[in-house]
Amino acid sequence: MNLPTDGWKHVLLVDRSGEQCPQVCGTLTEAAYSTTCVRCGGAAQDAMDAGDFDVVVLFPCAPGEDGLRLLSRARALQTQAQIVVIAPDESGTDPVRAVHMGAADCMAPPVSPEKLLMAVARACERSATHREMARLKRQLRARTRGTIVGDSRGLEQAFDLVERAAPTNVSVLITGETGTGKELFARAVHELSPRHTHGFVPVSCASVPDQLMESSLFGHVRGAFTGAVGSRPGLFEEARGGTIFLDEIECLRPDLQPKLLRVLQERMVQRVGGRHDVPVDFRAVAATNTDLWEVIEAGSFREDLYYRLNVFPVHLPPLRDRLDDIPLLATYFRDAFAEETYVEPLPIPDCCMEWMLSYSWPGNVRELKHTIERALLLSAGEERIRCSSMVHLTGKPNSPSWGRALAEDWPLSRLEQEYTDAVLLKTGGHKGDAARILGIDRRTLYRKLKNWHLH
Repeated sequence: MNLPTDGWKHVLLVDRSGEQCPQVCGTLTEAAYSTTCVRCGGAAQDAMDAGDFDVVVLFPCAPGEDGLRLLSRARALQTQAQIVVIAPDESGTDPVRAVHMGAADCMAPPVSPEKLLMAVARACERSATHREMARLKRQLRARTRGTIVGDSRGLEQAFDLVERAAPTNVSVLITGETGTGKELFARAVHELSPRHTHGFVPVSCASVPDQLMESSLFGHVRGAFTGAVGSRPGLFEEARGGTIFLDEIECLRPDLQPKLLRVLQERMVQRVGGRHDVPVDFRAVAATNTDLWEVIEAGSFREDLYYRLNVFPVHLPPLRDRLDDIPLLATYFRDAFAEETYVEPLPIPDCCMEWMLSYSWPGNVRELKHTIERALLLSAGEERIRCSSMVHLTGKPNSPSWGRALAEDWPLSRLEQEYTDAVLLKTGGHKGDAARILGIDRRTLYRKLKNWHLH
């Protein structure tokens, strides 16, 4: 029997009669266990609230005592602990129900010290395994979550859905505008699933030429077509045991859609030119930046294929709906690009941040990433990122709403100030260029700035 000797394992004994504790405590202490013994229900609950135990041993010895209720309470309070129930037949504790409710073992007395030690040792091994699995799962979640930057409500809701779907084998359909990070979330589904030790195979249904798509997906046999000098497995076979990601699924040719539907339903693939089915085991994740119902109504996409792919939908919000994430994303992209290219991670001034927060970002997160990278390169040698480099890349920000100005009764001076500030952002603070665009001399601009306290 292997007993823990490399550190104390914590065991809680709940013995309402008090008859078992002295002998059991002595036996477990000699075997290098740290034991806590309690009698009444209130003391047991206090101990389970305050401590973190590896094993909980329950002695519901009184005739007619509800051991299952005590087990349920222990299971709720000690989620990582293994529970051993020792109950006589007359106590009414059903061993089968006890195991189904989460007991690691259920034994009827008399229980010899050796038998109890073996039960506790087995429970400790299970507890250590469960704790290690939980630790690895938390570590994997943190690593996966670390690649998805932002804490806005919409993003958190999408990631929560990914976490719920990942442990299962259901098909996931990720929707969202171009540049919202659909492949990143597809990889998160894969990394958080039991399939993460196998491959993640991305397929762009829009970029593979039509004449090669069928062979790419399903493979081909020798002589299937001109140039097929040998047999070749397809991407579904390559994804065996892992995840295949079908990006821009709306672009899949109509004649290939029933073949894809068959593969999804039967988990069998037939290579081009082949006669035999090849079994494949994979997880399917698809993505689209269009409304598939519009494509279905246009007759370009099969409705039954849509239902097969859209078992678990996940929608990613556009960047304009998660503006609070822009400072985090901008800093993340700046640091990542600086480390990758060995450039200095220049500070992002407030004027740049205000500009980014006022822009609509039609290209979403991808456009923001490229904006930061370009701004770093164009601002090389400066003390901070130049607003002018960012303005020329992103174009005009959202202009002030005339409706808002009218509703709030803005004076003409405020509109003049808003426009002057925007021109100064565009010129990177160069007052001579700003005065030229505004159609005034530099002295007049200085006077206006002084009056507005914009220095």
